[in-house]
Amino acid sequence: MQKITPHLWFDKEAGEAAELYVSLFPGSKISNVTRLSGTPSGDCDLVTFELAGQPFMAISAGPLFKFNPSVSFHIKCSTKEEVDAVWNQLSPGGKVLMPLNTYPFSERYGWLEDKYGVSWQVIYAGGSSIHQKFTPILMFVGNVCGKSEEAIEFYVSVFANAPGGLQAGETKAAVLSRYGRGEEPDKEGTVRYAHFSLLGQDFGAMDSARDHKFAFNEAISFIVPCNTQEEIDYFWGKLSADAEAEQCGWLKDKYGLSWQITPAIMQELLRGNDKERIDRVTQAFLKMKKFDIAALKRAAAG
Repeated sequence: MQKITPHLWFDKEAGEAAELYVSLFPGSKISNVTRLSGTPSGDCDLVTFELAGQPFMAISAGPLFKFNPSVSFHIKCSTKEEVDAVWNQLSPGGKVLMPLNTYPFSERYGWLEDKYGVSWQVIYAGGSSIHQKFTPILMFVGNVCGKSEEAIEFYVSVFANAPGGLQAGETKAAVLSRYGRGEEPDKEGTVRYAHFSLLGQDFGAMDSARDHKFAFNEAISFIVPCNTQEEIDYFWGKLSADAEAEQCGWLKDKYGLSWQITPAIMQELLRGNDKERIDRVTQAFLKMKKFDIAALKRAAAG
């Protein structure tokens, strides 16, 4: 089963960033680079890569969206020395959000934005086993602050009841820590940190009532691979909450988070050296909001 894949939107640096990231972690590689032509952003490089065996995707598609800390990635490290090494490799040209230090929740931790603006939380796992190196963390701020618990229950319900083979993999949620009295501006009882799993993949979530100047946007989205049109229709119907955001398989849910509901065969259709096939598929999906698997296959076949 293919996994939910974080998708990173860069201006021009997708290939450069992917090369940096895969150089830092064993078991990482760039799997494929495809150039999409004739898009509203011109020619776009679509980069598929793995970090420690986990799938990621990046695109160079112009300066439409900017990364921000509303979505970050925990990097779990087995030693404090690894924390320091990763920090030293990701921090040049970036911005420190929480200094590398000892905190109540970890003996060695820091939060930074790298030189591209992507947020990473580098953390010592404290000797516990690491089954997922990178964990996306969702920060609910502004008008969705206080809704993280509601959101993760919603996501778990959607994915747990998905049709077909996508039901495989554990789907669950647990609030691990809540804000207490006297921690204003955060409201007592809201979520300091929660863990949830969708199709066996870990995510984290938190509320933050501080005066942040950012929110979820399309710079980071999550690709849900679907094997059938039934699955695409299901996720589209459950998740899409903003008709204006629907385009090329993208949608926004009621909390503002972006998802891509995509045929699992999409990567196959866009791979290889047959530029004419890739162009046909590209022009077909550019006209779509919700993806039509049969129409994409017809475009690929010419």
